[in-house]
Amino acid sequence: MDPVIIEQAGEAMAHTDFSLLALFFRADWVVQLVMLGLTFASILSWAIIIEKWRKVRRFNKLADVFETQFWSGGSIQQLYKEASAGPEHPLSGLFVSAMREWSRADTSKNGKITSETEQLIDRALTRAIGREVGALESRMLFLATVGAVAPFIGLFGTVWGIMNSFQAIALSRDTNLAVVAPGIAEALFATGLGLLAAIPAVIAYNAFNASIMRLGGRMDIFADDFIGFIRRHKEKG
Repeated sequence: MDPVIIEQAGEAMAHTDFSLLALFFRADWVVQLVMLGLTFASILSWAIIIEKWRKVRRFNKLADVFETQFWSGGSIQQLYKEASAGPEHPLSGLFVSAMREWSRADTSKNGKITSETEQLIDRALTRAIGREVGALESRMLFLATVGAVAPFIGLFGTVWGIMNSFQAIALSRDTNLAVVAPGIAEALFATGLGLLAAIPAVIAYNAFNASIMRLGGRMDIFADDFIGFIRRHKEKG
């Protein structure tokens, strides 16, 4: 290749702005829409990730405190009052639902719990577990969707941008690097944004899904323990 052409191409490349904002504003409007959509999805994903991380961390701490209080041997009625008025978390939500059902159920004068009351409490615990797990899983679908779809949206933006670049090359009939590079860079920027949105979303989804499964197992164990507590109370009665 002619050294003069190479030198001219190098000078043109040196004067071309490859900053992220410049790449965005030079891109086709379709690619710009793709970039804006992926940026919005990434910001929203990070907001959900931070909110979920704080919630799971807080729930685990409060659950540790609540289990210590529950098994301390203190008054269950006092714990019920404190749990009803205190900060809500999955275990306290289960406990309050079960105690509310217990207080509504018919018991004999000596306080003996009937089998029907035990079944009502068991169903209340099952409903509460479903409700609490559903609340923990809220907006997880968005993370899964971003992780699965964002790379393909970014790839679509890249393909569209490269098509426009080739059309511009064909119209200008100039194939030197100074003409080709800016359009290719703009197109690849969309793929980069897609990966930037997808990778944290996938990692966070898997991590939170495992945490929610552990919390669900913890709630199942507490529900079984509470039913055992009810049965012991029934036998004593």
